[in-house]
Amino acid sequence: MSAPVATPTAAYDRLAELHALDATTSGISGLVATGLTEIPRIFRVPDPTPQHEAAAMAADDEESATLPVIDLAMADHAALVKAIGLAASEWGFFQVINHGVPAEVVSGTVDGTKAFHESTGGEGTEKARLYTRDLARKVKYNCNHDLYKSKVASWRDTLQLTMAPEPPAPAELPEQCRDILLEYSKEMTKLMHTLFGLLSEALGLNSSYLTDIECNKGQVITCHYYPPCPKPELAMGLGMHSDSSFMTVVFQDQVGGLQVLNNNKWIEAKPIPGAFIVNIGDLLQIVSNDKFQSVKHKVVLKKTTAPRVSIACFASHPTSKRKYGPIKELLSAENPGLYREITAGEYFALQHSSAIDSYKNKALEKLRCL
Repeated sequence: MSAPVATPTAAYDRLAELHALDATTSGISGLVATGLTEIPRIFRVPDPTPQHEAAAMAADDEESATLPVIDLAMADHAALVKAIGLAASEWGFFQVINHGVPAEVVSGTVDGTKAFHESTGGEGTEKARLYTRDLARKVKYNCNHDLYKSKVASWRDTLQLTMAPEPPAPAELPEQCRDILLEYSKEMTKLMHTLFGLLSEALGLNSSYLTDIECNKGQVITCHYYPPCPKPELAMGLGMHSDSSFMTVVFQDQVGGLQVLNNNKWIEAKPIPGAFIVNIGDLLQIVSNDKFQSVKHKVVLKKTTAPRVSIACFASHPTSKRKYGPIKELLSAENPGLYREITAGEYFALQHSSAIDSYKNKALEKLRCL
């Protein structure tokens, strides 16, 4: 029998339930391990079709558009630059194949992520050692970074690592995936260098431009784990949001669930074996002066007995003192700058001052000067 949905007047101590979840240091994985059959109230979506999404109807699976797929080994370099520029400006999302990241590094990272998240929690475990909400920690594990801000908790646990510009000591990383995460970080740095080079050229700039202004200097990796959900239609994997980074590179397993808002429709980012999903972040929209688009996306839960694993790598450097605004070489009388300058850290704080599931990108709008 389904758990009743409480009325607005019913006595309910949400904060106590949130603290109780935190106290387990085991996240949602720990709840599922107990044989959970119902959705705790903190995860229940009160309205499956919120008003702000009413106009964004899900596209029919058979007729929906698909994300652009870009072959990074394409022989025609000019065509490659053009393709990535169009994808960044028209979609803000695309998938890349033939990217050069060894398959064994990807599969090893996914396996290591599963091993960590599926390990036992509680006192004396790796999970307990790393469980924290201290933003200053380079390696941290928790359930929902915005747990105490969002109206509905996401059905997701996360291991987060700040790998650059100053990586953590290897011993800080969880033993289940320590070596493979260090290798994965190196591969992501190389892939992002390639992508920033192509995006620089797509803006009509020198290929090293975005790297020279340190867009690829910081790196944060988040290893997300979405346990099987007993009632996926009543919960959410991750609420609608955009990324505060310059760029994000994501590997999602074959379970899928990532959806992208395009032309007022939710488009499924269908898994392609071995491919990475790339999306433009808010900071790259700012420096490109809206040439490239940072768009809303979310994760929906699937009816499956398998967990979903995704590894997201963010080009983000929140401790940098460099100020970012529209690139001056892109501006003219006909194309004036649209944003005020801001540091990456200031922008991160501005965006994360509200819950992740806020409909409008208030941070970008606050920076607009026209």
